[in-house]
Amino acid sequence: MYQALYRKWRPKTFADVIGQEHITDTLRRQVAEGRTSHAYLFTGTRGTGKTTCAKILAKAVNCENPAEGDPCGKCPSCLGIDSGNFLDVLELDAASNNGVDQVRALRDEAVYSPANVKKRVYIVDEVHMLSTAAFNALLKILEEPPEHLMFILATTELHKVPATILSRCQRFSFRRIQPQDVARRLSYVAERESIDLRPDGAEILSRLADGALRDGLSLLDQCAAAGGTIDASAVLDVLGLAGNLQTAQLMERILNRDAQAALLLLDGLYKGGKDMGAALSELSVLTRDLLLQKTAPEGGAALLSGGFDAATLDRLGKGVPASRFLHLASTLQRATAELYASANRRLDAELCLLRLCDESLSGDLTALEARVRRLEDNQSARAELAKRPPPPPREEISASPDPPPWEEPPLPEEPPAPDEPGQRVYDIPEKAAPKAAPVPAAPPAVPAASPAKVMEGGWWRTLAENCKGRLPPMYRPFLSMCSGFLEGDLLTVCAPDDLTLGRLDNDRVREVLTQEAEALAGGPVRLTLRAGTPPQTSPEENLKNLLEFSRQFDNIEIK
Repeated sequence: MYQALYRKWRPKTFADVIGQEHITDTLRRQVAEGRTSHAYLFTGTRGTGKTTCAKILAKAVNCENPAEGDPCGKCPSCLGIDSGNFLDVLELDAASNNGVDQVRALRDEAVYSPANVKKRVYIVDEVHMLSTAAFNALLKILEEPPEHLMFILATTELHKVPATILSRCQRFSFRRIQPQDVARRLSYVAERESIDLRPDGAEILSRLADGALRDGLSLLDQCAAAGGTIDASAVLDVLGLAGNLQTAQLMERILNRDAQAALLLLDGLYKGGKDMGAALSELSVLTRDLLLQKTAPEGGAALLSGGFDAATLDRLGKGVPASRFLHLASTLQRATAELYASANRRLDAELCLLRLCDESLSGDLTALEARVRRLEDNQSARAELAKRPPPPPREEISASPDPPPWEEPPLPEEPPAPDEPGQRVYDIPEKAAPKAAPVPAAPPAVPAASPAKVMEGGWWRTLAENCKGRLPPMYRPFLSMCSGFLEGDLLTVCAPDDLTLGRLDNDRVREVLTQEAEALAGGPVRLTLRAGTPPQTSPEENLKNLLEFSRQFDNIEIK
């Protein structure tokens, strides 16, 4: 009959226990020196070895041939306790035996001497589930037990155990097992069981175990049932974590501030049956991993959840400050906590995504900080451009018509001698002089927008961000969905649909758009709003616009 891996490979001696040396060394020394206590309390999270150490301790105090505090595992006492045939070592579940009557029955039979072993041992698991009356019934015998009696209490919630019980027990706190120790144990078990476990698969299983070796062995057992090589991709497929790729895609759209794409992807998850609370929780886990990787790149690897590979975390975290991840984590925590009492979970999740994509939509100090940072960046950029020298004036000689190919171009006149008064050297004759364009007296502090068509570039993004700082939050997400271009003095803003156009087509939005466009263009601008996609320019027209634009701003570096 097949036996689960976590049961088959449960440690039999203190030396086999992983990651709890601070406890096993002390217990082994107490058994070897004969200084064991009458009551122990083992605390810690699940899967860290509390019940295992309790059974090993019960065997060690009753072993006929102990070896330096460890049970031999071969004497009748060890074999009887392992098989469960000895009623003198009894394991109780306080979750189902938490009444005062069960504890009174235990107290009445505990006074009798053991029949097969030296000490009668009671292992009470989840002792915090006992009622107040049950704790009171246990208190007297726990304080003054017979010489042959030993209690080993185990709990995952220490704060629920009364102080009167705590003061009568030796307490041992079990730590979470480190991922590297879990991975080493999983590789050892896989080798003995002829399971093809790769190092990357053992690593991700150890992180998913969350410090519990029992969970890690259960996950390994589940992956081994699927057959084949167990690597990182196989673990994600078998455990159903391949959906984390969609969570990574959603995070990528949030970091790019693409609210429209993020909402569309969330809508796809919703139509596919994804719970909105689960989607936000997965985003919160990914944000935590990215924040830990950003703040603790070396020692924080052991704290990662393990649901996302290192390449994905490196790609998403590149170039993003830790303050952004901190804002994402705080927003997701608040939204997840409020989601369970919401009347419309989908709407709350969509509003959360909008706040994640644009900090200025948050109704707290984060929004004010984002607006101030945007204004400071724009002011610094303008000051930097104002400090740079203006471009040298160009003589547009090419404006004059070229002579016909059959006519000889006139020979240039000889320059007059330097001592002849009344003439300037290299003067162009009047008949060949072109009509020079008027040269402005001083260049503007902010470069004027090119009269050529500017589409979907940094100019429009700068204009949209400046407008968001002056508009109420209700208009900002709709403005992010639009695109704009400038042709001459006409600014055309294209909305993706009629709904977005209707939200933006009002006097307030028009006034802000016009004022910010005139500030960037350096002159009066006419505004028009329409629904549809902006026109696409040909490669030749783009090249021509780029050349004309570069002639005016040769010495300005556009970031």
